[in-house]
Amino acid sequence: MALPELDTSVGHSFGLEVDGITIKQISEVTGLKMEQDVIELKQNTSDGKYVVKKLPGRKKAGEVTFTRGLTGDNSFERWVKDAQFGKMGAARKNGVVVVYDYEGQPIKRYKIMHAWPKSLEIGSLKAGDTSVLTEKLVVTYEEMEVE
Repeated sequence: MALPELDTSVGHSFGLEVDGITIKQISEVTGLKMEQDVIELKQNTSDGKYVVKKLPGRKKAGEVTFTRGLTGDNSFERWVKDAQFGKMGAARKNGVVVVYDYEGQPIKRYKIMHAWPKSLEIGSLKAGDTSVLTEKLVVTYEEMEVE
């Protein structure tokens, strides 16, 4: 569903789709970006002036962090275990970060390719604390496309 003209999106709801499973309980996604190297070409023009041209280089790989409240769902842990035990055929996956509107309809999709989990961090455990426990999954990917 496209946004109406002149409207912008609100980071209201988003999810991660991997292996046909959608995880919608994610509370924060950071680090999602497309980047490439810059090549500087230094040369003299025909009239002797020194110029520097900037040319597009190779695409850069990236990392994205997913934060969600700690639940009984162990999909993050299973994915991390595959990578830790060297099962890269199972660990390296393609996934999609989906941004939803207020009605739950997808408005933007960011496809990450050849992604695998780098780390899983559990939030601070403090006796007597009433804050929500979280888990942060850092995923490295080789390419990203906007669908």
